[in-house]
Amino acid sequence: MSVVPITSADLSGAEIAWFSALCSDDYQFLGVPDGALRSSWDHCSAIVKTAEAQGFRNILCPSSYQVGQDTLSFVAGCAPITERINLLAAVRCGEMQPIMLARTIATLDHMLKGRLTVNIISSDFPGEQEDSAYRYQRSREVVEILKQAWTREEINYQGEVYTFEGLTTDPAKPYQTGGPLLYFGGYSPPALELCGQHCDVYLMWPEKTEDLAGRMRDVNAVAERYDRTLDYGLRVHMIVRDTEAEAREYADYIVSKLDDDYGRMIRERALDSTSLGVSHQAKNRELADKFGYVEPGLWTGVGRARSGCGAALVGSTDQVLSKIEGYKKMGIRAFIFSGYPHLEEAEHFGKRVLPQLETCSLPEVYGRVPETTPQTPLGAGERR
Repeated sequence: MSVVPITSADLSGAEIAWFSALCSDDYQFLGVPDGALRSSWDHCSAIVKTAEAQGFRNILCPSSYQVGQDTLSFVAGCAPITERINLLAAVRCGEMQPIMLARTIATLDHMLKGRLTVNIISSDFPGEQEDSAYRYQRSREVVEILKQAWTREEINYQGEVYTFEGLTTDPAKPYQTGGPLLYFGGYSPPALELCGQHCDVYLMWPEKTEDLAGRMRDVNAVAERYDRTLDYGLRVHMIVRDTEAEAREYADYIVSKLDDDYGRMIRERALDSTSLGVSHQAKNRELADKFGYVEPGLWTGVGRARSGCGAALVGSTDQVLSKIEGYKKMGIRAFIFSGYPHLEEAEHFGKRVLPQLETCSLPEVYGRVPETTPQTPLGAGERR
């Protein structure tokens, strides 16, 4: 039985996703830049195509200004080169005027024929630093405006940050019924409030099992106040080999050339480097044993050279499968995996573990994707 009530309680499978390293986050040796693994279109689109070929059902396309390429442009470029995999586009609320963002997302949703999902992010912008309460208010208003744009005939919104009246939603009507699913991650009370009220999938970073259960209970308590349930997701790195010894050896190998001062620089240049979630990842490293393991099979060494998600599942095929099944029993229905280098590790996981997992697409599970082109202005509807 799951830790908390979940939307997809009867779902036996899970959405298994990979990660495209748009933000200069691909290495053979962590913290050692490699030009062949730069965040170019060629390299990152190859990750997407490899993930689709391996059978992954979604792929996270992250967002950062300091390093990497524009997320929504990248997702648009992936539409004609993919057929089955969903694209999880990270959107920093407020970077784009919300009406134009609604239209952009609707356009992408039509280009992908319903294969778009959206990762809502509330963070500072390059060169700016806003109060947390303001950032979350801005994000809340963006999400509420998006939902109006995707489900109503007009946008009429009176907020503290944005005010719109009498705007037609024709250009912003999406391919999916009700619009793309909203994935969200955050640990602060305003983050949980926004997610519990408006989002579909609560994403967590790796922690000890009991701490993940606590996160789920916290956000469910908010969702219950709005008479809602959520699904839950886990973003974690992956090192899987035929034996545990081989996997642990590879974990040691990828940090064997890491300079800790350089790793700290990598962590601190991220826009989310001071967030509560990042501080919890740092705490995991402090609690870990001398080999970097905070619990069996969960290795915190990745966090020495990146902000955000800072731990990996490390083990044999059977051990990794057991970990995933344990998370599924808790109620986790979406997984976003990654590894270094991302192409090679997608193939390791795709060959060893993925064939033994029952997978699904959450937009399809939720009934968001229509069987035929929808009757919208960007689809098969009346041209006005």
